[in-house]
Amino acid sequence: MKAVWTFALARLALVVGLGLILGLFVGPPWLGVVIAFGLYLGWQLRNLYLLERWLRLRSQLDPPAIGGIWGDVVTQIVRLYRRKQYHKQRLAQLFRELRRSTAALPDGVIVLGGQHEIVWFNRRAASLLGLKRPVDVGLRIDNLIRAPEFIRYLHSNDYAAPLVMRPPTDTESYLALQIVPYGAGQSLLLARDVTEQRRLEAMRKDFVANASHELRTPLTVIAGYLDTLAEDPAIDPVWRSPIRDMRAQAQRMNAIIADLLELSRLEANDAEAPQAPIDVPALLERLARDALARAERPGEVRLELEARAGLLGDAREIESAFTNLVDNAIKYTPPTGRIELRWRVDDSGAHFAVVDTGIGIPSQHLPRLTERFYRVDAGRSRSQGGSGLGLAIVKHALQRHGGRLTVESVEGTGSTFTAHFPPARVVREPTVDGGGDRR
Repeated sequence: MKAVWTFALARLALVVGLGLILGLFVGPPWLGVVIAFGLYLGWQLRNLYLLERWLRLRSQLDPPAIGGIWGDVVTQIVRLYRRKQYHKQRLAQLFRELRRSTAALPDGVIVLGGQHEIVWFNRRAASLLGLKRPVDVGLRIDNLIRAPEFIRYLHSNDYAAPLVMRPPTDTESYLALQIVPYGAGQSLLLARDVTEQRRLEAMRKDFVANASHELRTPLTVIAGYLDTLAEDPAIDPVWRSPIRDMRAQAQRMNAIIADLLELSRLEANDAEAPQAPIDVPALLERLARDALARAERPGEVRLELEARAGLLGDAREIESAFTNLVDNAIKYTPPTGRIELRWRVDDSGAHFAVVDTGIGIPSQHLPRLTERFYRVDAGRSRSQGGSGLGLAIVKHALQRHGGRLTVESVEGTGSTFTAHFPPARVVREPTVDGGGDRR
């Protein structure tokens, strides 16, 4: 590059020298220099014209044979063009490989633009969602999938969990749809056929519900006989202790079956809970009194009502959820500890929190607490008569009310379980100053 510019400057100096020599013959020296510069400018314009013409008709013409600095410019342009062609071919190859790989996926893949318009989709997505190429490319996905639950999911910006729904082309199957944002406002819509999983889940639920119903009657008979035997003064004293143990285990089994039936009822009903008014403060006052009346309980039970607001929902389900949260806190808090029941309302909705100073929960267990039969400490839970279903019941009851459960815990310090309800479920009342303490 340096040599080219040195040659160009030498050529310019030669033009000036020739102009001066020409000026000695035709008149003043400056006139010769002007004539030489004019010829030099015309030559440069010719080179510029050839370059512009080649750039405009590059696919038809060969690069112009221009020397000097212009030839170097042409060479650089040719290199850039070849490099661009290489990267373009490489990108096209990668895109073809991506299309072949996504076409082979068992799941549907749809690329969505910033306005949720369809940019591309694979064959599986076309099969599952009834899409057609190329007529559907460029259309908004919510204009093609008009299910209200999908539109709410699409605009919710909460894509942590997939949406399970019926596909628009088949009312007998189920699809799991999940959006994965990426790039500048773009996203992937993944579609998977989960019909078989739903069928197996339904079979499991039916089996649990039917088995629980079938076990309830014989267990009730057994428990009745054990109660009679426990109260019979003619029973040999040697048998009193075994009968007492059998009676306790029968009661525990009855509690597990009752929880299974309650959970099956909640899982079988996907509809939203009714909108009946519930006096939450009165319910919490009763739960606090019941906790204080227990023989085995923490040393302090406190109720803090920051609002007198109630809820719209199913009173039985709300009481079951709140009772399970309070029972958990009592079971895992020592007699020297404390539990607090807190009820408050703000702009985001209503919140019921149960705070304890119990044994706490290791962080690795928190994501699985609401799974049925999941136990952090199986030995301790069984010794205290827990069924492992309480938090699963809480989760499903809250979902029926549009709510959710959050858990904060520090091992060895205590836990806070909070049930959150949306504003639409709140029956607002005038706020009171402070709350009542129950010890």
